[in-house]
Amino acid sequence: MLSRKGLIPDDFLLTRLAEDVRQPQFKAVQRKARFVAKNGTCNVAHTNIREQGRFLQDVFTTLVDLKWLYTLIIFTMSFLCSWFLFGMIWWLIAFAHGDLDQQKEDFIPCVTDIHSFSSAFLFSIEVQVTIGFGGRMVTEECVSAIIILLVQNIVGLVINAIMLGCIFMKTAQAKRRAETLIFSKHAVICPRNGKLCFMIRLGDLRKSMIISATVRMQVVRKTTTKEGEIVPLDQIEIQIDNPVGANGIFLVSPLIICHIIDKDSPLYELSAENLQNEDIEIIVVLEGVVETTGITTQARTSYLSDEILWGQRFVSTVSEEDGIYAVDYSKFGNTAKVPTPVCSARKLEESGGMALLKLLESTHSKGTVRRRRVKQPSISQEQEKTQASSHSMSTRAEM
Repeated sequence: MLSRKGLIPDDFLLTRLAEDVRQPQFKAVQRKARFVAKNGTCNVAHTNIREQGRFLQDVFTTLVDLKWLYTLIIFTMSFLCSWFLFGMIWWLIAFAHGDLDQQKEDFIPCVTDIHSFSSAFLFSIEVQVTIGFGGRMVTEECVSAIIILLVQNIVGLVINAIMLGCIFMKTAQAKRRAETLIFSKHAVICPRNGKLCFMIRLGDLRKSMIISATVRMQVVRKTTTKEGEIVPLDQIEIQIDNPVGANGIFLVSPLIICHIIDKDSPLYELSAENLQNEDIEIIVVLEGVVETTGITTQARTSYLSDEILWGQRFVSTVSEEDGIYAVDYSKFGNTAKVPTPVCSARKLEESGGMALLKLLESTHSKGTVRRRRVKQPSISQEQEKTQASSHSMSTRAEM
């Protein structure tokens, strides 16, 4: 059979069915760009932002959002610039007081052992980082030197707090924890409890739990309003059937998240035939609090129409071994085919649902059962029957 429409890559030639017959060339169907990538990154570019100053109003968040290279450059330059700036101030104080000239033995400088800009720069580093080698120190001669000493200490503490806090937040970002939250590569549509359902599987690779974990689903598609307005990215919230029957999920082992396709679902009129032609994207968002750090984390993924398998369901990954429930993650994305109607949930409901469909299928299967063929007697058996009948007739005649 030919591959499904849109799944045959470019420049792919079908296997030759006969000699000297040129087969047609199929190309992939051009689909829209993803709104959310499989790894959770949002495929959105912000352009033509005129009010760039808003980012400077929240400097800390801006520093955390920067790339590591820029963060390290700012981290290094902030210390170097502050050391250089206060080194210049200490040099000016020494120059104004006359500490750089050759002095008499009874001369008291503002800062001892400052003879050039290099020594002033070294003293600035000693003050801000509180190294204190003991060769240079501030005296009681200059009040301005004491004030600059206090100012530099305060500025150094502020820089340390901001930059070290920024480095800590970048290393402990919640999205790092989301790397161990995994989703199944494909979604499936199959019947469950007599209803057609859309299902995905998610799991957590770490033993530390995600507290108060919740799952949300959205369908992103291009829609047109009654007034003719085109909404290119219309986000439609869809309800899910929580596997534990509560607001949060207990994500200890892999769970199958189920969405019942009913009349309130945006997938209500979707059938197996037109699934591949629909330009939809289903976004799944998992949110929760990291148990070890208390930081809220979020993991995201999305499924396009060609990543939804119709008529398949996920195989079990949990088994009991020696009193322990073992999870086999090699089966995490494995699916198995199940009997599933190819019509939409709307037509299925109008035709009576899964119960009536199973009844019709069972009736049809009973009507088409082949009858057991009666075994024809062989030639020897027919001869024996003929001889037996003739013998009985002759016996009756003699009597």
